[in-house]
Amino acid sequence: MQQANFKVVLDACVLANARVCDLYLRLAEGPRLYLPRWSSEILDEVRRTQTTKLKNPYSAELADYWREEVIGTFPEALIEGYQHLVPLMANHAKDRHVLAAAVREQASLIVTFNLKDFPPEACGPWKVSVEHPEEYLLTLYSLSPAVVVARLADMAKNKQTDLETMLLHLGKSVPRFAQHVLAEIRAR
Repeated sequence: MQQANFKVVLDACVLANARVCDLYLRLAEGPRLYLPRWSSEILDEVRRTQTTKLKNPYSAELADYWREEVIGTFPEALIEGYQHLVPLMANHAKDRHVLAAAVREQASLIVTFNLKDFPPEACGPWKVSVEHPEEYLLTLYSLSPAVVVARLADMAKNKQTDLETMLLHLGKSVPRFAQHVLAEIRAR
């Protein structure tokens, strides 16, 4: 199968959502459906969320281990040298670094739950689109349903559960995606 070379910046809110992150990272492994990208600043945000904002926060050691594993698995994903672009961005101030990283990397898509922080008038001039994680998962599924279902099945196996239960859990964050895939699996 051909490897996809479409660069996608994953915002911290996507990477900090354990199930959604797990699926996105699995879809970036061979045969990959896209190329994940992030910055150290994005990973710093993930760590803050993991250790202070989750219902069941990670220990500092676990958050550091997660980061090391992500960087070790996807060393090419790290975007650097974008800081000079941050002042040029017109989106929400706290997320200007994300758009700047996308522009530096020439990534044409940012995946985020925080769509309001990336209005079209701020991203359009840079030729960067923004999608909700659910929308991009639906796109990836439409392009390669067998790969997406296989990765979901792997997730279920790792969690020692069945595919349907995995999709129901994933549906808490991306309900339309989970319902769509579940309906298609049940129809087979």
